[in-house]
Amino acid sequence: MRTDTKNGFFPLLADLQTALDEIDNTWQPDDEAYHADVYRQTMMSLSYSYFAYFHATPEHPDWAPLWNPVFTLQPNPDDIYLYSPISGKYCYRVSGKRGTVKILSFTTQRHMSGMIDDISQIGGHNEIDDSDFSVDEFGNIDILFSVEKPSGYAGDWAPIDPGATGMMVRLRSYDWLNEIDPKLAITCLDPVGPKARLTPSEIRDRIKEMAKFPGRKTKSYYRLQNGVKDRVGFNVFEPIRMQGALAKQVYWPACFQLNDDEALIIETELPQKRPYWNIQLNDPYFNALEYVYRNSSINGHTAVVSEGGKFRAVISLTDPGVPNWLDPAGYNEGGIYGRWFDCDSNPTPIIKRVPLIELRQHLPTTTPVIWPEQRAEELQLRVQACQMRKRW
Repeated sequence: MRTDTKNGFFPLLADLQTALDEIDNTWQPDDEAYHADVYRQTMMSLSYSYFAYFHATPEHPDWAPLWNPVFTLQPNPDDIYLYSPISGKYCYRVSGKRGTVKILSFTTQRHMSGMIDDISQIGGHNEIDDSDFSVDEFGNIDILFSVEKPSGYAGDWAPIDPGATGMMVRLRSYDWLNEIDPKLAITCLDPVGPKARLTPSEIRDRIKEMAKFPGRKTKSYYRLQNGVKDRVGFNVFEPIRMQGALAKQVYWPACFQLNDDEALIIETELPQKRPYWNIQLNDPYFNALEYVYRNSSINGHTAVVSEGGKFRAVISLTDPGVPNWLDPAGYNEGGIYGRWFDCDSNPTPIIKRVPLIELRQHLPTTTPVIWPEQRAEELQLRVQACQMRKRW
């Protein structure tokens, strides 16, 4: 029996420390609760990294779960994300059933966040969505992905960068309970050999990459959220128009902060044309807050529009008894992320901080009361709807 297993294995995980070092870049580096949260986040990212490094290869692509209610590094709660490794050397076919989700999109790119040290190398984005491919009378799709379109090919085709390494799929749902998620397959169309057994050195190298993954993710995402706080402070939105693959989407991030006895009122005009929009709460580490058992996100399907056609939401640690409550799940500070997708205008919401006891003085007099039994029913439907989606 070998006796050097322990000494041979644990050094492979040494780079996990790079994630824990990021505690110094959190908002409360001396807070024990923040330390524990970062430990949990590190384990979450490490557990995801197994899918990223061991599940599939560009020659033998397959979908792995990406972001969802378990892997929560800032997913949109309306989205289920899938990932497969690809290579610009090959040609791929994605086929299956479109389903009835609000938006189905495919993004190919060079490198994925967390899988490379230098994030400036991430690029080569190409994205297509429902407006770019056809669905037949039976709900089927069939899309070819390659660097160059084959001569004479008449079907749906999407370009990929010669240096592409990954494909990400977004299954974006508005009505979680009733929309049907797509069923998709990805196939490499070029001749490749059988999927081989990994060598010992390949396994060790991939474990080392797994250990680097949490630190890379936290370093990248902490900078994003900290950047918003440093530029505009708390309780102020900073709109960001995306470029390239996400050119249709305008984000409106903010960092929220409130006391136990306070509420934050978010108020915004709504675009006339608004095919998709939402708002969600994140924790201080850029993770989506619990969104199965907490009302931490709202989209255009679930939102209640108030007097004058405006959208008003309330963040408070206890249920304020009004529509559009965003539950911060026990956090007094964290992030807010909103999205306008392909809208004809992109208004910037405002945030008003008020004593919770005075909340209704700052809302229209027509604001209805949401009684505890109504809220319980609302949450029960949310849990049921989320659990019925195919999340992994």
